[in-house]
Amino acid sequence: MNKSFYVGAIGAAQTTKRLSVIGNNLANTNNTGFKPKKVAFSELIEYNIKEPEEAVTDLQAGASAKLARTYTSFEVGAFHQTGSNLDYSIARRNVFFAVQNPETGDVSYTRDGHFHRAQMDGVFYLMTDSEKYVLDSNGQRIQMDALEAETQQIGLVTFQYPSRLLSLEANEYVPSDDGVQAIRLSENESEEVLVGGALEASDTDLAEEFSHVIEAQRAFSYALRMVTTSDEIMSTINTLRN
Repeated sequence: MNKSFYVGAIGAAQTTKRLSVIGNNLANTNNTGFKPKKVAFSELIEYNIKEPEEAVTDLQAGASAKLARTYTSFEVGAFHQTGSNLDYSIARRNVFFAVQNPETGDVSYTRDGHFHRAQMDGVFYLMTDSEKYVLDSNGQRIQMDALEAETQQIGLVTFQYPSRLLSLEANEYVPSDDGVQAIRLSENESEEVLVGGALEASDTDLAEEFSHVIEAQRAFSYALRMVTTSDEIMSTINTLRN
C-alpha cells in the first residue's frame, strides 16, 4: 500500500497529541506555580536508522515524525503579592515544596505555595489546596504552632535532573525512577529563596500557546490532506485498471 497513507496518518495522530499538551497548558493559565510543557518531535527515518537492524520500530519504512517526549522548564515565574502570611513562592529555579499525602504517606513536589491551616486529629497543620501536609526541612509535617513560634520551617528540595520528574494532578511532580533523589536545601538556603506573602503565577504564555495551536492545526490539516490525496490517487489507479 502507498506509504503516504501511513505518513499522513502518523502525522495527524502525533499532531493531536501536541494539541492535547497545548490544551493542558491553556487550561492551567490561572493555576499558581504551573509550568507549561513543551513537546519534542523526532523524525522516524532518523529514529529507525539509529535502531539495531533486528529492532522492531514504530515504523519500518517511510517518513513522518513522532512525539518523542514532553519536558518542563522549572524557571522562576512572576510573583504577585497576596498579603497572606500562608502564601509562599520560591525565588530559585528547580526548587520545590515537599508535600505528603495523608492517606498513603507518599511524598510529591510542587511550586504552588498557596497553603492554609487545617485541623487533623486535633492538631492544626500547614496544608496544600489538595489537602496534603507541607513538610519541613527534616521531612516532618509542619504544625502551625511550631511554624508561628519559628521552631519549625518550611522545607525546600531540588533535583539534579528535574527533567526526569513526572507530572501528577494538582500541579505536583514525582521522580520517574529511584535514581532521581530529592536534595534538601539547608535551612539557610531555604530562608534565602523563600518569599512570604506572594505566589508564583503560571508560566503559560497565551500568545505563544495560541501560535502553537495555529501551527498544530495547520500541520493536522496538511497531514489529512496527504491521506485524502493518497486516497484519490489510489482510486484513480483502480479506475484505470478496471
